[in-house]
Amino acid sequence: MTPEPQVSEGIPTVRPIQGSDRRFLSALVVLGGGYVVLLLAMVAADLFYTTPGHLWRALGSEEIRYAIRLSLLSCTLTTLLSLWVAVPIGYLMARFEFPGRSLLDALLDIPIVLPPLVIGLSLLILFQTAPLRRLEAVFPVTYAVPSVILAQFMVACAFAVRTLRNTFAQIPPRQEQVAMTLGCSRSQAFWRVVLPSARPGILTAATLAWARALGEFGPILVFSGATRMKTEVLPTTVFLELSVGRLEAAVAVSLLMMGSAVLALLLVRTWGGSGLRGRGAFRLE
Repeated sequence: MTPEPQVSEGIPTVRPIQGSDRRFLSALVVLGGGYVVLLLAMVAADLFYTTPGHLWRALGSEEIRYAIRLSLLSCTLTTLLSLWVAVPIGYLMARFEFPGRSLLDALLDIPIVLPPLVIGLSLLILFQTAPLRRLEAVFPVTYAVPSVILAQFMVACAFAVRTLRNTFAQIPPRQEQVAMTLGCSRSQAFWRVVLPSARPGILTAATLAWARALGEFGPILVFSGATRMKTEVLPTTVFLELSVGRLEAAVAVSLLMMGSAVLALLLVRTWGGSGLRGRGAFRLE
């Protein structure tokens, strides 16, 4: 007789595992384990290839320190801009039906599905148009620091929009309706009810946008160039170090980026709460 599922702390528990289940789960582990082993092997290869001395010398380089500072500045500004745009878009997409909504939904995914080099090329062509050429005569963008922020923003914002749309969609509309019934306007209900409830999702979107901006390379290479001490960020540092044959320095910078990415993912898991964990999962015992 098949055992009835039991619920423990919100997670269904099935016990005991039958022999056929063990074979099925073993097959899943073997198939998925190959990818996990490859990831671990890549990280281990980087760790064993370089030494603390290589990392220290990389951090002592003036060019790499500049790249670190510019990366931190540009990623932080990109994150703030992404949230400024993603919160209203995510809320509107989650709450309202309007003409062209499906087209807008597809449009918002373009930066995610397009090759990064195409985004950089499109930005470069856009800023060659007459109106933006006149703007650049006053405020240079292309091949300058603003182009780095814009290139990062075009990709990172799309991930923030997706995250916040899902966040707002999971907040019951009834909460707003009750607030408006009690005398709040829609804007007051948004600020006092919806936004506080969406705080974990906002923090998650910010972390994902920051991490995505940190790793952006293709659009920056095309739209901003890879000029040392000017538009150099950490991904372009790896490219520049490889181009001159300094593999140890490139690996050291890669490890810095990898550590930042791991920290960002841990923060996502922590801030995202139960909304980011799998629901309906079985506890194996």
